[in-house]
Amino acid sequence: MVTIKEIAKAVGVSSATVSRVLNYDPALSISAVKRQAIIETAEALNYETPRNRNKAGGANGHAAASPLTKLVIVHFLEPSDEIADPYYVGVRLGIENRCRDLKTEIVKVFHSDAMPEESLLADASGIIVIGKHSDNEIAWLRQHARHVVFADFDPRDDALDSVFADMDLATRKILDALHQAGYRRMGFIGSHENLNGSVQQFAERRCAAYIDWQKKKNTFDPDLLALADCGTGQSLRLDTGYRLARDLLALSDRPDVIVTSNDNMAIGAYRAIQEQGLAIPQDIAVISFNDIPVAQFLTPPLTTVKIHGEHIGETAVDLLLERLGGRDYGKQVRIATQLVWRDSCRKVLES
Repeated sequence: MVTIKEIAKAVGVSSATVSRVLNYDPALSISAVKRQAIIETAEALNYETPRNRNKAGGANGHAAASPLTKLVIVHFLEPSDEIADPYYVGVRLGIENRCRDLKTEIVKVFHSDAMPEESLLADASGIIVIGKHSDNEIAWLRQHARHVVFADFDPRDDALDSVFADMDLATRKILDALHQAGYRRMGFIGSHENLNGSVQQFAERRCAAYIDWQKKKNTFDPDLLALADCGTGQSLRLDTGYRLARDLLALSDRPDVIVTSNDNMAIGAYRAIQEQGLAIPQDIAVISFNDIPVAQFLTPPLTTVKIHGEHIGETAVDLLLERLGGRDYGKQVRIATQLVWRDSCRKVLES
């Protein structure tokens, strides 16, 4: 497990500064560059792939020639939104680390109202698209790029290459475990889905899986569902989690556990709970998704589903290499998730 001291040493700052950055302390004054360095270093030190431990090219240490000479990364977030959610930093670092092994040039295009310049794509071997994109954007990218791979997004098209985690399955994994641990009033914090220019009520996959699971058990209570309006970027933020958690805590019969759609929202929920003088998990438990580096440093450490963002990024590069090698059919890869039990939630009793 990476430590705050290791992160501080690598970046050249104090351990206190690292702790405040990872815990999103609003009172901390620090440059955007230094904040990004801390978050990227925390993510990188928490992740060491077999390829990084045993570099491509074998014992002589020289990478074999790769057909992937130039890669364009198209990201659905602005840089500031990406830094606000280290999970997406992890996806990008997975791509970049794999490309570094292959000695591939990388061009990064973050979210804007327009697609990349066509000239930028002309000599690129392919594009990796991170996150959700509309049907029109997908059609444009397919038209102007040699090959396109989607990372952390499944367009639901057999002809397209994509790599993602199954959020429906991960949500059911959480709810089944909570039920086995004795929790019954399970609150959920998340957002609606925004895709193709319109908000789709209750369609976000974690939210939809939560509702379906509860209805199948005849336990669905709409009062326990707290959702934010979803914009085009990252809506699952700390401040949103804080606000929605306050809504659930104001209920006359509050939940005994809150499931948050990502760890950022969980940090916001922690603050709301602790402001009311409640203890985690004695008074109310919290469980989440992603397992960003800060999750292990919260008080108490956060129980969360680990989504292997770095491996999603790496696998996206591998899918692109397969296309360059001649594969002529679509391929979709699902990366497994893992429930990481920590002290924010009562664990299932082992028989």
